[in-house]
Amino acid sequence: MASQNFIDYVKFLSRSGKGGAGFVHFHREKFNPKGGPDGGDGGRGGSVILRGNEQLWTLLHLKYRKHVHAEDGKPGEAQNRTGAAGKDVILDVPLGTVARRAETGEVIGEIHRHGESFVLTPGGRGGKGNAFFATPTQQAPQYAQPGEPGIEEWIILELKLLADVGLVGFPNAGKSTLLSVISAAKPKIANYPFTTLTPNLGVVPYRDDRSFVVADIPGIIEGAAEGKGLGLRFLRHIERNSLLLFMIPADSPDIKSEYNILIGELKKYNPELLDKKRVLAISKSDLLDEELQREMEKELPEGIPAVFISALTHRGIAELKDLIWQHLQD
Repeated sequence: MASQNFIDYVKFLSRSGKGGAGFVHFHREKFNPKGGPDGGDGGRGGSVILRGNEQLWTLLHLKYRKHVHAEDGKPGEAQNRTGAAGKDVILDVPLGTVARRAETGEVIGEIHRHGESFVLTPGGRGGKGNAFFATPTQQAPQYAQPGEPGIEEWIILELKLLADVGLVGFPNAGKSTLLSVISAAKPKIANYPFTTLTPNLGVVPYRDDRSFVVADIPGIIEGAAEGKGLGLRFLRHIERNSLLLFMIPADSPDIKSEYNILIGELKKYNPELLDKKRVLAISKSDLLDEELQREMEKELPEGIPAVFISALTHRGIAELKDLIWQHLQD
């Protein structure tokens, strides 16, 4: 997933169609010169609709679409014919897309499943024709309803990745390397901060043809919750993960302190993230001998299961998969 092609935020002006006007008309025939009212109703205006598509992974196709306009409804016609409805605009989006109103921040809806849809901006109703208003005491109404106007509003779409496991750690913690080893994903890997500029998804095979999905997301830095670094662009994506896999390298000067900083950033962004299950992986443990590892084990954070791993030598990888699977099933 190339960084220039991964778009997880778009904003556009959504305008639904106005309803068609009702029609004023009276039935006229050779042998019935004073027929009753037969003006038809106006057609409804088109709506802007969001629909889930499992083949999409990004909002790139909507990046340059700044205006989305649905079609207006057509006016009613004689002989009680209803005007044609305005054509809807259907926007296909990836699973995990959240729609909100830009002005108020109100969430309109979320897409979780393929084919799931909801109306983003509803079209106006068509007006009633004069036939609708005919009564025994008013048999020839000379009026009809105008159609309802459409709605125009700014909409924000945000993509939150749907994955079982989210990798959490500082830049250069080895997250991309681990993903490349345990799955078929091929994220960019290099020895400098923010190699990963966009999320990468990998399907991890497990025993008996089972599998789970891991998301490698840009590393956290202190102040990420306030928008520093990649900030909120990253933190948004771990809200949907079932389990958080914290990764801290074995050469970190203080593993416990680094873990507490990561926890602090998550708490500042959304305290509910701390309710998720957590697993700690000490990466790059091929740098350690047995004695040094035993000393480090005494200094690990309490209350979180931990495993020492090395993506280079595959040390602890099977144990880590077992631990993740166990927590996902719990």
